[in-house]
Amino acid sequence: MARTLIITGASSGIGAATAKAAAEAGWNVALCARSADKLEALAAEIGDRALAIACDVTHREQIADAIKRTVSAFGSLDAVFANAGTGVAKPGVEQGDPQEWHDMIHVNVLAVLYAAHAAIPHLRKSKGQFVITGSKAGRDHLKGSVYGATKWFVQGFAGNLAEEMREWGGRCTVITPGMVDTPFFDEPKPGKIQPEDVANAVVYALQQPATAAVREIHIMPND
Repeated sequence: MARTLIITGASSGIGAATAKAAAEAGWNVALCARSADKLEALAAEIGDRALAIACDVTHREQIADAIKRTVSAFGSLDAVFANAGTGVAKPGVEQGDPQEWHDMIHVNVLAVLYAAHAAIPHLRKSKGQFVITGSKAGRDHLKGSVYGATKWFVQGFAGNLAEEMREWGGRCTVITPGMVDTPFFDEPKPGKIQPEDVANAVVYALQQPATAAVREIHIMPND
């Protein structure tokens, strides 16, 4: 039976590329994002392996329901890719916008926790894997970056969760790219990391044998 992966932030960029790559590798993929029309178009492109679920990951009950729907549709949950993330328009602390911080922390921090909390009972059954999109910004100190601080949380949480999951044979992986050419940025950046590059890393981590846990994949642009 095909294994099943649920992806948050699946409507574009890294999430959409990973959905395509995972489906090509034989996985069922449940696609979660707020943009129902984009998800439906992506699911139609992928075919029978894909399930579109409109979902706001900052609402705990919505991500829990999405996971239940995924298990109901495909029979199990073998992996989660907590990919949804956002930044801020106003950088720095002194000139930053606390409301932007509030909204960003709900996506970059709490939504990851909500997904893990809802998914772990299912992943325990399948000895599955939790993958998170981190960032180079979560490995380096960037002047006044509150966004970077949320990714430092992701970096630490991924390691802590990996230690919890290994007790029952589960795995946790953080993917930490540098600049990626995604809609996250206003201008195209064709010389930077491509979404497909990150997708390949996710699929690589998911396909490792049970004896190997890839804890982190760090990707930098080669320009």
